[in-house]
Amino acid sequence: MSLTTRTDDGWATTRFVVLGFGTAGYACADSLLQAGADHVTVLDDRDTEPLREKAQILETLGATIKLGAGSTAELPADVEVVVTSPGIPPHAPLLAAAVEREIPVWSEIELAWRLRDPANAAPWLCVTGTNGKTTTVQMLTSILTAAGHRAVAAGNVGLPLLEAVMDPEPYDVIAVELSSYQLHFTDSMSAHSAAVLNIAPDHVDWHGSMDAYAKAKGKIFENCQIACVYNVADPATEQLVQDADVIEGCRAIGFTLGTPAISMVGLIDELLVDRAFVEQRASSALELATLTDVIPAAPHNVANALAAAALARSFGVPANAVRDGLRVFRPDAHRIAAVGEVAGVNYVDDSKATNPHAAQASLLAYEHVVWIAGGQAKGATFDELVEAAKERLRGVVLLGQDKAVIAEALARHAPDVPVITVEATDTGAMETVVGEATKLAQVGDTVLLAPGCASWDMFANYGARGDAFAEAVLRLGDN
Repeated sequence: MSLTTRTDDGWATTRFVVLGFGTAGYACADSLLQAGADHVTVLDDRDTEPLREKAQILETLGATIKLGAGSTAELPADVEVVVTSPGIPPHAPLLAAAVEREIPVWSEIELAWRLRDPANAAPWLCVTGTNGKTTTVQMLTSILTAAGHRAVAAGNVGLPLLEAVMDPEPYDVIAVELSSYQLHFTDSMSAHSAAVLNIAPDHVDWHGSMDAYAKAKGKIFENCQIACVYNVADPATEQLVQDADVIEGCRAIGFTLGTPAISMVGLIDELLVDRAFVEQRASSALELATLTDVIPAAPHNVANALAAAALARSFGVPANAVRDGLRVFRPDAHRIAAVGEVAGVNYVDDSKATNPHAAQASLLAYEHVVWIAGGQAKGATFDELVEAAKERLRGVVLLGQDKAVIAEALARHAPDVPVITVEATDTGAMETVVGEATKLAQVGDTVLLAPGCASWDMFANYGARGDAFAEAVLRLGDN
């Protein structure tokens, strides 16, 4: 499809189908209409009052909206491009039909890339990975802002990417968080620089296999221009760099919690340093920040900071801006957030740790932990996590739908660690959980909510789960 920028001919005459009418689908359809498309059809099997209200808006602009059961049963015969929402898996019948008919399928990210203004196209600094994407993109945005750039976090976090590229006042640079869902149907994007933070089992049911999931993540490096940033501690991320077809001259840049080699950023004593973007990198390193500038300075958060620093440095940001941006940054709620200290025990909310990889990173940040875990495991296993963290576990309190999966891993690999199972699933269950964890904790320990599971079996979302934990801790302090 020749529609590579918003100024290309053909937007008006091309027949588009937008699959899904959620937030992303609405933004895609609206952006197509703004770009001058005259043939936009939106399909969604849902039919609710909010969707009908949004449909009326777009119908007045010329779109055709089809809602209700059966709307996505058949691909229109005259469609030329399908734009899909990120939650719809590639094996969905309509998408499978499009692929079989060799009709281009675009993600919202692909559409956003093609709708950039060629005269004022802001460079994209892109981030993906199983865990840490949002924090890294927000750190990066803080660093870019500290350097004086008009920057924004967009994509899977912050401003919708289509809004960012369609803004009449162009940004200097966009920090883009990308999920594997979004990357799967993204093909022409050419990031200024990109990072893959880590690869661990997640969303395998959507992609069909772990290999397909990793390959989707690796698409972020395709056509990369300046730097492909990888995690030295995760060889799979470096392999994705090696497999990518990049622009000539693009460099592989590692980040490490150890002493960095040439073309890496890393740690020397208490300093975050750059041996990648300095002329004297063969013999010296440039100080970017100190560990005290990273809050909290948990190892996985320091790794996020190093990845953000590498991307910023690839864009020419000076060292002092890296330091200043990190100093003022604070993570979103429910990400290794200190809730309080009660009777010499620290309580930490990392409810955002919704898979084993994230929970493991959180557990390894503390010396002695009473671990609160459980929920919907999404088919994940916990043997590797327990093996890695068992020496740190003072005890474990389990709750939720798949608590038995974690209990079985603990029995196999840490049989001497005390485990308490809470059967309650009502709104007061978290208070019971915190009470049991407190009984296991000793002075100086950390009671850590890092569930390793989704929250939907008991809570509206991970935020509600974290709030329930914090409220229970506060009541504990009142007793």
